[in-house]
Amino acid sequence: MSAVNIAGGFVMTGRMLDMFRRPDDPKTYSKLLFLPVLGTLAYYLPRAAAGAAAAATHQTVALASALCCVGAISMLSSQRSARTGNALGAAGVVLGLAATAGPRLATAPAGVLAQAAGALGAGGILGLAIAARCAITDLPQLVAAFHSLVGLAATLTSVVAYATHPSCTGAAHLGATWFGVFIGAVTFTGSVVAFAKLKGLVPSKEVSLPFKGVVNGAAVAGSVATGAAFFRAAAAGASGDAVTALAGVAVLGAFLGTHATLAIGGADTPVVITVLNSSSGWALAAEGFVLGSQLLTVVGALIGASGWILSQIMCVAMNRSIVGVLLGIKGTLRKKTYTRPAAGVDGAELCDPVRGECVVSDAASAARDLADAKSVLVVPGYGLAVSKAQYAMSDLITLLRANGKEVAVAVHPVAGRMPGQLNVLLAEAGVPYDIVKEMEEVEGKEDRFDVSLVVGANDTVNPAAVEDPESELAGMPVIQVWRSRKVLVLKRSLAGGYADVDNPLFFNGNTNMVLGDAKATIEEMREMLEEMLGSG
Repeated sequence: MSAVNIAGGFVMTGRMLDMFRRPDDPKTYSKLLFLPVLGTLAYYLPRAAAGAAAAATHQTVALASALCCVGAISMLSSQRSARTGNALGAAGVVLGLAATAGPRLATAPAGVLAQAAGALGAGGILGLAIAARCAITDLPQLVAAFHSLVGLAATLTSVVAYATHPSCTGAAHLGATWFGVFIGAVTFTGSVVAFAKLKGLVPSKEVSLPFKGVVNGAAVAGSVATGAAFFRAAAAGASGDAVTALAGVAVLGAFLGTHATLAIGGADTPVVITVLNSSSGWALAAEGFVLGSQLLTVVGALIGASGWILSQIMCVAMNRSIVGVLLGIKGTLRKKTYTRPAAGVDGAELCDPVRGECVVSDAASAARDLADAKSVLVVPGYGLAVSKAQYAMSDLITLLRANGKEVAVAVHPVAGRMPGQLNVLLAEAGVPYDIVKEMEEVEGKEDRFDVSLVVGANDTVNPAAVEDPESELAGMPVIQVWRSRKVLVLKRSLAGGYADVDNPLFFNGNTNMVLGDAKATIEEMREMLEEMLGSG
């Protein structure tokens, strides 16, 4: 299971990074990092198999693996060094596998080694196949599925490790075993539910039992109480009772992961994905404690900490708290207000939309609005991914820029179903880096654009977030496209977004709705613009 996640993760990361590559980018030689790795393996493995490798040699290889993983996390934070970071991470995993197998090569039965190699090989091949065939639009589902495998592996490993070595009764070891089973089960079922939500197999709206906070608290308390029973049974040497208690911990953790994730609304899904990423790391760290592997502990802690930091960044972008998200509490930390422009200022009559009849337009009218505009703000959402309209959008942007129009693309931090999904799609289609802006870069500048072109976005451009204190989105930072002179919204229908909240933007006086498939609509708009403006 871990091999599926590892191999698939590196392949998918490489695919995404390649989408940011441009024809004029300098060549990178990150794969050359594997030359010293191969040299290390050629020196280390034969000696380990012969029992001639000293303990310090095993530790040195493990240390090199850990340093590679630390360096990979650091290098992945920059676009310039990300490809090297991905290769360095893969090199670290290879060294880690060698450091784990090395001390056992001379003593483990050949059959056991063959089974381990076969499982790793089969899992790796399966992960490679899945990642190679996965569409970018399905990336959030893939991430959730891979996280579930990490959680399941941690749970099973913790239970089996105790069952096969019941004499290990140290408090730290037993505590790590309990935590590994609990957090692994939470991660497994939580990720499965997240996958089901993203695939549309279960409703995106929150679904929970009455008094969900009490229910979740009872599940946590029950897990702690069952863990205490596990400690007592293990200390008394009653291994059968101890394993039964661990099974109870797993069941309660699985229930908690299922119920807590179901109770989280669709608007918080991006944060759920990053929190599950963090929990998979802590599950891996616990697994390292149980197995006595410092390397697993280090790598798990890296994943857990980085995932938690990313979750915090996402919550700040949504004006939410992590605790509020995890407990399914609606609302934001601070209710933000929007200052109405003074009378006579352009847009003053539009900042407080009144629900009424929306204006439904067509591609021809939208093309004329773009032809008349000098500046255009493009705001993509998950609908762009669903309709696979990124290439059509890129062609339209190229045409507008070729005709001297200023174009900026504003990406909300939680646009899509996971962090960075829209950035990857835009990079895949060849949209220039320099015109893709973060929300903060266009905040307060929306009124400078003649036209805001919203493609498949909904919650991230919802005026209710700043105008309706009773809205579920109240206080969430949004891109205030309604301040532009004209707003064109490309959507399949007037239905709500993933949070299933009505959007007053659709009924604004300066908004035209262009309903239908985004890809087909954009292609039609581009063809009409070429007739109006020429190819530039």
